[in-house]
Parts: sequence; structure tokens; C-alpha cells
Amino acid sequence: MKTKIKYKLYLIKQKLIQSILKKNIITKPSGWFGNYAKWEDVEKECSGYDSNVILDTVKASILKVRNGEAVYERDSVLFDEIQYSQPLLNAFTQSISNNTLHIVDFGGSLGSSYFQNRNQFSKQLDLKWSVVEQQHFIEVGKNEIAIDHLSFFNTVDEALEQQKNQVLFLSSVIPYFKEPYALINKMLEYNFEYIIIDRTAFIEGDNERITKQIVPEFIYKATYPAWFLNEKKFINAFVEKYELLNDFMSAFDPEEKLEDGLKVYRKGFYFKKKI
Repeated sequence: MKTKIKYKLYLIKQKLIQSILKKNIITKPSGWFGNYAKWEDVEKECSGYDSNVILDTVKASILKVRNGEAVYERDSVLFDEIQYSQPLLNAFTQSISNNTLHIVDFGGSLGSSYFQNRNQFSKQLDLKWSVVEQQHFIEVGKNEIAIDHLSFFNTVDEALEQQKNQVLFLSSVIPYFKEPYALINKMLEYNFEYIIIDRTAFIEGDNERITKQIVPEFIYKATYPAWFLNEKKFINAFVEKYELLNDFMSAFDPEEKLEDGLKVYRKGFYFKKKI
């Protein structure tokens, strides 16, 4: 209950900040801004993901969870109770075969989703959770975070040398690639039995949009290029090889509106490879 209240207060605070910004009272916005013609146009305005500030902030939070000093972390923010997405847990559970669940968590930071959901799995389950990330995250992951069923790899190919291509998990990652559909096509080549997607950003209407995300400074100081995708086009990128079993709204990201009033939202999807 405390966490829900904190989250509601955070959303109220963000709306208040945006209202103040419109009146030009403060100059440090957070959120998603602009409608850029090219990825490169916004990229040159952004700090990106390579900053050690991001890694250090995420590491500090994850280590507290790993070492039992905190209960739950999301986007480097610590919470006093774990929040779950039931549709996401259902997808993980339905993907179990012969008491085995092998997951490649592409873009999985330092294992946030593993630590969030690990207690929901049977102790007898053959669980392998492999995070694929940028080099500097992987170095920290291998040396300081890896535990129990959680491992870290530089590439999907390296991860699949140690486990089955059972489940590919993509949470809040696809919109942060310059060419999101090229990434999807590359992932489809691995022929995972299941693909689980969560917290992926979409925009109403027919057009997709490139924006600049400004992270609230109380989390860490960073800016990224980011896509808001077209949901129908996104699903069509999978349907030749995969059947859509379920789709669901993000349990953690409320609907919002951009500067021009267009609605944006985040969803998850559960795909199974066609026979």
C-alpha cells in the first residue's frame, strides 16, 4: 500500500512539474519531448547510455536488492515492496516445459526483472536467466551481481551456448534502438520458442515518433533518443513466424500525453513460435 501511495504521489508530482514548465517557471523538464525527423538529430542532443552515472546508480540499487538490504528495484528506484505484473508472470509460467525455464533477457540491465520475479518460481525449477547488455554492464554483472540462476553475457549467441532458446524477454528495450524493426528481425532469427515483451512504448494514430527522453534528475541525469511505435506495425513484425497469445497493458507505466496532446502508452505481448 505504501508503494502504491508513493507511486501515485510521484505521478501527481510529475503532472505538477509539467504544468509549471508550461508556465516557464523552471527549466529542468523530464519526460518525452519533440518530434524528430531522424534518430541522429536527437542523438546528438543526448548523453546516451554510456555514462558511468547510470551504471553506478543502477548498480548501487541492485546490490542492495541482491544483498537483502532492499526489497525491490525498478529503473534504479528502490521500493519497500515488490510490484508484479500478473500477465507477465502468467507468460513466464506458461512458457515452462518439462520443469525448465531458460530466459534470455535482452537489455536486462543488471538483472532487475530476475530479482523482481525470482521468488515466484519453484525452487525445483531448472531456471536460467541470462542478461545480455552493453559491455560495461556485463563486466559489473559478472563480477558483482551474478547469483544463483542469474548470468550475464555480451551477446545472445554467448548466452545460447549455455542454455536453450526457450524464451526471449524484451522489456523496455526495443524503442531505444535506432532501428527497432531491424532489431526485431535479428531476434527472430534465433527461433526462440516464446517471445515475451513488456513496457514497450506506443503512440496513437498511424505515425511513429522519435523523441528525446529526459530522465528525472532524482533518478539520474541522462537523456536518450526514444521511439513511440505504431502498435499494429509492431505486431505485424512478428506474425509471420509467431502467434500472438496475449497482449496486456504495462503494470507500471500509466498512459500519458505528449506535448501536442497525442496519447502514448506502454504494452506487453506474449508470442509463441508457429509450428
